[in-house]
Amino acid sequence: MGVIRSARVAMIGLLASLAGFGVTQAQTIQCSGAQQPWMVAELLFGRSRVSEASWTRFLAGEITPRFPDGLTVYDAKGQWRPPGRQTIIRERTKVVMIATPPGAENDSRLQQVIAAYKHRFDQKSVGLIVRPACVSF
Repeated sequence: MGVIRSARVAMIGLLASLAGFGVTQAQTIQCSGAQQPWMVAELLFGRSRVSEASWTRFLAGEITPRFPDGLTVYDAKGQWRPPGRQTIIRERTKVVMIATPPGAENDSRLQQVIAAYKHRFDQKSVGLIVRPACVSF
């Protein structure tokens, strides 16, 4: 239990630092032409307990309303090893990629999506990768 609590505390700290990272890093990235410095977030949703129909409803009801300007969803195969165990768990995964202007409002929306997924599907975690990028559409 102590390992899980430590991991959660570390994750909260990391997420808090990412909120500030997004704004600072996007300001220093050099983009050319019509590209602008934005952030790209990738959310990694494990689906061992989530049907395709349930996922589709979640996407329509929770993610799309928070990021209506666009996103990309693709299927993947994920794996992870629980702390303290030797067995690797493999599961179907959905990856949602969202390009957004940097800012606390978008960071908050990402956290709302993560919290909703964890609550609705009784998941312990949702992966989040945030990185600066040069973007044009």
